[in-house]
Amino acid sequence: MEVQRDKVLTAFSALFRMKGSRQTFLNLFCILWLLLLLKAASSSPLPHGKDPRPPSLPFGLYKGHTCVGCVLVVSVIEQLAQWHNSTVKAAVERLCDYIPEKLQGFCYVLAELYGPHIAELIDREMNADVVCHSLRLCKQDPGQPLCHLYSPPKVGLNTAIRKAKRIMKTSKDLKIFMGFSSVCAFPLLADLCEKIKHVLRNKLPFEDFDGDKFSTFPTLRGYHWRGRDCNDKNTTVYPGRRPDNWDAKSDSNCNGIWGVDPKDGIPYEEKFCKGADSKGVVLLGDSAGAHFHIPPEWMTVTQMSAKSFANLPTAFSDELDWPQFSEITGFLNSTIGGWTDSLYLRLRKRNRCNHRDLQNISQNGGSSGNLLSLIKSLARNQLLDNPAIVIYATIGNDVCNGERNTLAHMTTPKEMLSNVVQALRYLDSHLPNGSHVILTGLVDGRFLWDNLHDRYHPLGQLNKDVTYSQLYSFLDCLQVSPCSGWLTPNETLRNLTSERALQLSNVLKEIARSEKFVNFDIFYMDFPLRKTAEEWRKMGGEPWQLIEPVDGFHPSQIAAALGTGITWQKALHEWPQVLGKENPFNDQIEAIFKDQGGH
Repeated sequence: MEVQRDKVLTAFSALFRMKGSRQTFLNLFCILWLLLLLKAASSSPLPHGKDPRPPSLPFGLYKGHTCVGCVLVVSVIEQLAQWHNSTVKAAVERLCDYIPEKLQGFCYVLAELYGPHIAELIDREMNADVVCHSLRLCKQDPGQPLCHLYSPPKVGLNTAIRKAKRIMKTSKDLKIFMGFSSVCAFPLLADLCEKIKHVLRNKLPFEDFDGDKFSTFPTLRGYHWRGRDCNDKNTTVYPGRRPDNWDAKSDSNCNGIWGVDPKDGIPYEEKFCKGADSKGVVLLGDSAGAHFHIPPEWMTVTQMSAKSFANLPTAFSDELDWPQFSEITGFLNSTIGGWTDSLYLRLRKRNRCNHRDLQNISQNGGSSGNLLSLIKSLARNQLLDNPAIVIYATIGNDVCNGERNTLAHMTTPKEMLSNVVQALRYLDSHLPNGSHVILTGLVDGRFLWDNLHDRYHPLGQLNKDVTYSQLYSFLDCLQVSPCSGWLTPNETLRNLTSERALQLSNVLKEIARSEKFVNFDIFYMDFPLRKTAEEWRKMGGEPWQLIEPVDGFHPSQIAAALGTGITWQKALHEWPQVLGKENPFNDQIEAIFKDQGGH
C-alpha cells in the first residue's frame, strides 16, 4: 500500500519542484480535479431532487460523470490501438505522451494502475462499457438499468461484466488506489484542495491580491472571465471604474489611457473619454454564456497528436469553459474553430474607452435560481464605476435537468418571475445609474435532436458505432444528461419542454414590459437561434455545425459569433441608447496608446 501511495506522491512532488508558482498551481489544479473525479466513483451519492451535493467534491463530479469520463478515455485508448495498429499498452503510453509534459507524471501513474487491466480486457474483446463497469467506475444503482454507450456484446452486457469482474478480482492495485479516504487528506494537498473548492464555489479569481475581484492571471476565474487588472496591489485600480483625477498620473481603470498631453496639459482620459458614454458589459449566464467546449480532437484519434492536448491545463482550470472566445465577453482570437465576435469587442470598437470593461459571471448549470447566489460575485460600485450593459441569459437550465421525471424538476413560471425579479432588484442596488439590462429568452432546444440524433459523434466516426442518439440515451440513463427533456427520442417530451421554455420566455418578456427600476432600463429579446441558422445557411453552412460536436448540446463557436451580429443589429436599430455613441477619438487613442491596448 505504501508503495502505491509513494507513486502518486512522487508525481505531485515533481510538480512542486517546478519553477513558477502560477504554473505549479495550474498543473496541480488539473491533477486534483482528475483525482477528485476518480474518488467520486467510490464515494459520492447520486443527487436526487433538491438534495445537497456532497461538500467534499467539486460541483458536478458524481458517479455518472465518472462513468462518462471512463468510457470516453477507454474508447480513445482502444481506438488509438486500432488506428496505429499497436498494442493497447502502446496506445496508453501514446496517450500519455500526448498529454502536456508537466502533467505526464500523473498520467503515467494512472497508466500503471489501470493500464494493464484495461489492456487485458480490451484484448479479450470487451468494449469500454464493460471495462468501466468492471473497474467500478460505472455503477448500477439498485433497480436501475445498466447504462451503456455501445451496442451490448453478443453474450449480453450483464454476462460480459460478470466475466470482466472475475478477472478484476485479482487487482490489488485498484483496491488500494480507490481505498484512499480522500486525495485531499494528503497534508501536501489539503490547503490546495480548499483553495480549489473556494474558486469553484464562489466563482471569484483564485489570484486576486487586492480583493477587487479582478486578476492578472488568466484562468481560475481570472481575466479570461473579467477584464485584466492592471494593478493587483491596489483595490482602487480595476477595469470599469471612472478615472481618478482623469488618470493624469496613472491608469486607474485599466483601459490603457492615462497621462497628460504635453501640447495642452489636458489629461488624455479627459480629452478622449469625457462625455463618451463609456460602459462595460456584464453577462449573467449559464454554460452557453461561459462557452462550454470540449475539443473534439481530444477523442478523434485520426486527428490526435500532442498539439491536440496543448490546451488541456487551460481548459480544466477554466472549468471546460472558454469565456475569452464567447458571444458576450470574448476578446481573444478563437483557437477552437470559427472566429470570435462579441458584444464586448463591438462596444470596444465603438468606444476605445471601454477597453477591458467586461465581466462574464456565468457557470455551468446556471439557472434563474442559482444565479441569485452567483450574482453576488458582480464587481460594480454605484458611486465610482461606469454604467454597464447586463445581459441576463439563462437559456436552458430552467427546463433542462438530468432527472428521470424531468418535467417535475423544471422551473415554473411563478418561480421564474420570483427569481428574475429578485436578481433585478439586486442589480438595481449595485449598478450605477444609466445602466441597461437585456433579458434573453430561452432557446427552443428541439433544434438539437432534429439536427444531430442520427449523425455520428466524434467518438463514433472511426467505426461508425456511436450516434448522438446513443450518447443522449447513455447520459440520460446515468442521470447526467444536460437536458433530458430535449435530448430524447420522445417527441412529446421534447414538445412539452419547448412549451415550458416558451412560458418562461413570456415571463421574461412581461417583466421587461411592466417592471421599472431606478438605475437601469430593461429590454427583452428572443434567443436568436432561428435567425442564426438562417444566416448560417446563407453562408453555405449546415445547421448541425451550430452545435458543439462533443456534448451535442451547447452553441458552437460559429453560433456564438453569428449570434453576436444578430444581437448587435437588434440593439442598434431598436435600442441605440444601450450601445452609446461612437467615440470620434478612437483612431487617436489607438495611435497614442497602441502599446496599451492588449487584453
